[in-house]
Amino acid sequence: MRAHTKNLRKGRCATSNQIYHITTATKDRAPVFTSFQNTRTLINTLKHMQARGDAETLCFVVMPDHLHWLLQLRSEKQLSEVIASVKRYSSRHCDGLQWQAGFHDHALRKEEDLKNISRYIIANPIRAGLVHSVKDYPHWDAIWL
Repeated sequence: MRAHTKNLRKGRCATSNQIYHITTATKDRAPVFTSFQNTRTLINTLKHMQARGDAETLCFVVMPDHLHWLLQLRSEKQLSEVIASVKRYSSRHCDGLQWQAGFHDHALRKEEDLKNISRYIIANPIRAGLVHSVKDYPHWDAIWL
């Protein structure tokens, strides 16, 4: 593990009911989510985490080589445990999927506008040049839209 990755974990703590914006990428940025089946498996994994009561999904977008996930932690599990579960399950069930070690997280403050953050997340395929409209990109969802 690189020193940079270890340093990211220093001081990281998770609080139940806290809202987080998570970004995590595939190993070597491999575009494994160009496969419709792999993408649906990852989305179903996020739904499973919600059904288990670990995290409520507020918004997500699955890009070809990474995931943006806006979630509210719902269990006493640590955020890193929830992310590890998503990665472990999806790696077992997605063809060729390997995740990069670690993830980037941002704990949102109460005053941050969740709808604007959600719009920013959902607009990733537009900024990446994959589509001209979010209506043309099938791999996202948000509770507000």
